[in-house]
Amino acid sequence: MSIPAIVWLVVAMITTVAIAAVLIGLVRHVKVLGRALGRFLREVDPLVREISALGEEAAARSERASVRAKKIESARKR
Repeated sequence: MSIPAIVWLVVAMITTVAIAAVLIGLVRHVKVLGRALGRFLREVDPLVREISALGEEAAARSERASVRAKKIESARKR
């Protein structure tokens, strides 16, 4: 084997090892992010449910007020 071929082979092997190390690091970070996201969702879920319930309650209250306003408006027209 010639010297340039050996150099290219060594460079290719070093590059392969470096890419493998980067991929291993990326997989570890994806796992950490997944766990963090799961924990975040568990902590936020009760607040989301509470806000959703309050929003539904406000929508119902708004609907009742709208009906009441329409009744008052129709009573004034008579």
